[in-house]
Amino acid sequence: MKGLYFQQSSTSEEITFVFQERENLPVTEDNYVKLQVKACALSQINTKLLAEMKMEKDFFPVGREVAGIVLDVGSKVSFFQPGDEVAGILPLDSEDPGLCEAVRVHEHYLVHKPEKVTWTEAAGTIRDGVRAYTALHYLSHLSPGKSVLIMDGASALGTIAIQLAHHRGAKVISTACSLEDKQCLERFRPSIARVIDVSNGKAQVAESCLEETGGLGVDIVLDAGVRLYNKDDEPTVKLQLLPHKHDIITLLGVGGHWVTTEENLQLDPPDSHCLFLKGATVAFLNDEVWNLSNVQQGKYLCILKDVMEKLSTGVFRPQLDEPIPLYEAKVTMEVVQKNQGRKKQVVQF
Repeated sequence: MKGLYFQQSSTSEEITFVFQERENLPVTEDNYVKLQVKACALSQINTKLLAEMKMEKDFFPVGREVAGIVLDVGSKVSFFQPGDEVAGILPLDSEDPGLCEAVRVHEHYLVHKPEKVTWTEAAGTIRDGVRAYTALHYLSHLSPGKSVLIMDGASALGTIAIQLAHHRGAKVISTACSLEDKQCLERFRPSIARVIDVSNGKAQVAESCLEETGGLGVDIVLDAGVRLYNKDDEPTVKLQLLPHKHDIITLLGVGGHWVTTEENLQLDPPDSHCLFLKGATVAFLNDEVWNLSNVQQGKYLCILKDVMEKLSTGVFRPQLDEPIPLYEAKVTMEVVQKNQGRKKQVVQF
C-alpha cells in the first residue's frame, strides 16, 4: 500500500514529494476508526508551522482532507460503525497520509457525509468550509445586513466565503485577479454587490468600497494577503496586486473586523491609532487552531457537520477541478505547493 509523503531539504525550504510503501495499519483500537479513502483534497503545506510546532521528521504524510467509508472501529468508538460514509480533516500530527488507500484516524476528526454529497465535494470543500466559518462566524461575527469584502473571491476559499456570507444575508463585495475571475464572480447568484477588478493594478479598492457603502466603510474584510510595503519594494507582480495594509484600514467601517491571512502582518503606531479611532479589530485566520486545542473540539465538530449540511442543501457550491487519479498526485501536489492552481484539486480513488 503506497502513500504520498514530503521531504524537506536541510539546506533550503524546498520540499520533495515521494511515494513510499507503507506497512499495514495496526489493529483499530479505542476511539480510532479505520477508513477506506475515496477522495482526498490537496492543500498547500505550511512547513513553517510544522517546524514551529516541532513536528519535523524525515518524511511527512501528505493529504489531510478526506472522505471515505468506515472499515473498522475501535472498542470505544461511539459515533460510527463499519459501512458509514464520512468526511473529515486529519490532524497535523497524523501518522497516515490521506493520499493512501486506507488511514487510521480518531473519531473526533470525522463527521457523517450526507448521501447527496459526492466524495470529491466532501473532501474538496471541508477545509475551506472550516476556514470560511472560522473567519466569518467566530472571528468577525457575521450577521444579516453586514457588508463584507472578500478578497480574491474566485479562489477556493473565496468562493465558499461568498456563499456563506450570502446565506447569512450579508452584502458582499469582492476582488478579481483576472478577467476570468471577474466573469466567474459576475455569474454568482445571489449576485455580488460589486466586483473590483484588480488585475491591471490600477483599481482603487478602498475608494470602490467606500463608494459602495456610502462612505461608511465595510463591516468585515477577509483578505487573501496584504502588501506591507510600497509597490516598488515588493518582490513579485503577484504581491503588487494585493491591497496595501493602509487601504484595508481605510475601507474598514466603525467597529469593523479585519480577518487577515498574513501571518507576518506589521502594524505601525499610526495604523494602530487609526484602528483605535474606528474601534476596529484585527484577527488572524489560522484554521489549525481547531486541531491544536482539545477544548474547542465540540465547536469544531459542529462546523464540520454544518459544512456537510450546506453542501447537501446546495448552499455551498465549490469550484473543483476535475478529479485526478492517485498516480498524478505527486505532480499535482508540486503545483499546489507553489500556489499555482486556482480550483481545488481532489484525488479520487
